[in-house]
Amino acid sequence: MEIKICGIRREKDIQIINKYNPEYIGFIFAPTRRYVSPTEAAKLSAILTGDTKTVGVFVDAPQDVVREAVKTARLDAVQLHGSEDEDYIKNLNIDCEIWKAVRVRDGADIPDINGADKILLDKYSEKELGGTGKTFDWSSVGTVKTDKPLILAGGLTKDNVLDGIKIFSPVCVDVSSSVETDGVKDEIKVKEFINTVRNRE
Repeated sequence: MEIKICGIRREKDIQIINKYNPEYIGFIFAPTRRYVSPTEAAKLSAILTGDTKTVGVFVDAPQDVVREAVKTARLDAVQLHGSEDEDYIKNLNIDCEIWKAVRVRDGADIPDINGADKILLDKYSEKELGGTGKTFDWSSVGTVKTDKPLILAGGLTKDNVLDGIKIFSPVCVDVSSSVETDGVKDEIKVKEFINTVRNRE
């Protein structure tokens, strides 16, 4: 089971990541409080010491902006968290994995998306495109119409992540706000989340 710690933006965050070595970290390139520039992401990536890979999170960014960020930050994957469609993905022309976020509505099917390597499941919100810190109703999900690997996000904590893993059998779990205190990454919370996932029976 892979783990992604999203919203990395400080050198201290990287020190925590180097200590616990999750499979992925996420840099937010959309205008939120966790935003970092591709140049800043490149500097942070340069002090990674383990095998952790980097993911850039974009929301309806122009394709040339995504391509430039991939080069500047040397990303291993891009996570498209807006309304990007299959044509957008087809014409993106980048040499790394593409993860497409699906904002899950209660009772809705989980679709397949041509061109995406993995599908990320997050909670639907009318006001926000991601980062709500809330789970969607796992019991009300309709048919899963894709064979692509799933990534589970949205309100995961050390207390509910194992239930989510049992229900969706994702290849990766993605966490951000629940491993923070006062808006910054908290080493104890990161450690507890990672240990919960890695030490599950």
